[in-house]
Amino acid sequence: MNASVAIQTLPEAANDEELIRIVDEVIAYIASTGLNYYVGPFETAIEGDYDELMDIVKECQHIAIRAGAPSVAAYIKVTYKPEGDVLTIEKKVTKHHQ
Repeated sequence: MNASVAIQTLPEAANDEELIRIVDEVIAYIASTGLNYYVGPFETAIEGDYDELMDIVKECQHIAIRAGAPSVAAYIKVTYKPEGDVLTIEKKVTKHHQ
């Protein structure tokens, strides 16, 4: 695993319920990839191959639009280590969630 990303998808929505519905569709897509991920209150972290993660980041925007958002913004954080592994989600947060 040479990369991890954190993505915060911010769809335009008429109200909080609609916003949550659209974000839930994006998270369902992330879950469907089979990659390890962690949903936090502001963003979702995903681990995997850099190129695959970049495709997922791109698709998250398409998912939000197809779910009904007229526009979508996203904040993305990327850790990439071409040779070797990056720190895992487990190593970063597990000790804080016991």
